Amino acid sequence: MQVTVYNCRPFDEKELFVDYARELGMELVLCNDAPDLNNVSLCRGSKCVDVITSKIDAPLIEAFHEQGVEYITTRTIGYDHIDLEAAKKCGIKVGNAPYGPNGVADYTVMLILMSIRRMNAILGRTNLQDYTLMGLNGRELRDLTVGVIGTGRIGATVIRDLSGFGCRILAYDLYEKEEVKQYASYVPLTEIWKEADVITLHTPLTEDNHHLINQETIAQMKDGVILVNTARGALIDSDAFIDAIEAGKIGAAGLDVVENEFGLYYYDHKSDILKNRELALLRSFPNVTVSHHMAFYTRNYVETVVKDSLMSCKLYMEGRENPWEVA
Repeated sequence: MQVTVYNCRPFDEKELFVDYARELGMELVLCNDAPDLNNVSLCRGSKCVDVITSKIDAPLIEAFHEQGVEYITTRTIGYDHIDLEAAKKCGIKVGNAPYGPNGVADYTVMLILMSIRRMNAILGRTNLQDYTLMGLNGRELRDLTVGVIGTGRIGATVIRDLSGFGCRILAYDLYEKEEVKQYASYVPLTEIWKEADVITLHTPLTEDNHHLINQETIAQMKDGVILVNTARGALIDSDAFIDAIEAGKIGAAGLDVVENEFGLYYYDHKSDILKNRELALLRSFPNVTVSHHMAFYTRNYVETVVKDSLMSCKLYMEGRENPWEVA
């Protein structure tokens, strides 16, 4: 029972993988790098491969299939980085590894607070020993309306946590939850665009909501609106977003994800010229906080996804019911 693990971080995942594999009676092939056509042969002899948010496109899936792979599990909640159509054509099943919502929810609230208090600009000045106050006047969350788009596990937890600050909370989701209604009012997206001082995104990326935040929707928002995204970068049209920041329409932003981040994050690129102009521009703005897709990254997350992803592979190979299989 062999599994090939790609993107295996030696400093926090490797020991856990070894321990859990021993506990589950599995053999592992561990690779620090993301899967690609050069190292795909490492999975020969493995029915299952274990990945994170690396791009798993059609050519790579076909290469997996040629090596005998039948199941791909990703140590993430989202699986939009995997070409599901290509996997289906090759007869490869796909699974994910949902983790607890609290880590991302905590991080979201942190980004909201950092944005409304101009923390990026404050830290920039402090690093230069500039202790002046002009331009750093912030706002209090209790005076604001927050729009939460997506009320799944993470969005619902964000709403619960925000309720303690006394702010007005509006919510949007295709599927409303009764437990959310004690803290927030469900409204159409158009009302969130119109009413919210802060908008935070917690929806999976689909064809229907690609570039949900675009020139048209931004135009409907309040002047000085604050946007936070800990979901998926492609929910935001980067060009329209940057134009709105430069025009002052968007007052601040907290971004843990950006468009075209595949191949950038989780690697040391300090000596490289990055092929992502949008990221460079976003990082240059004093009112935009950008982190590298790490809102999920807590001790609880690492332990959960390592163990659950291996258990998912074990259930698949034993032909048992698999709660983590998604496609």
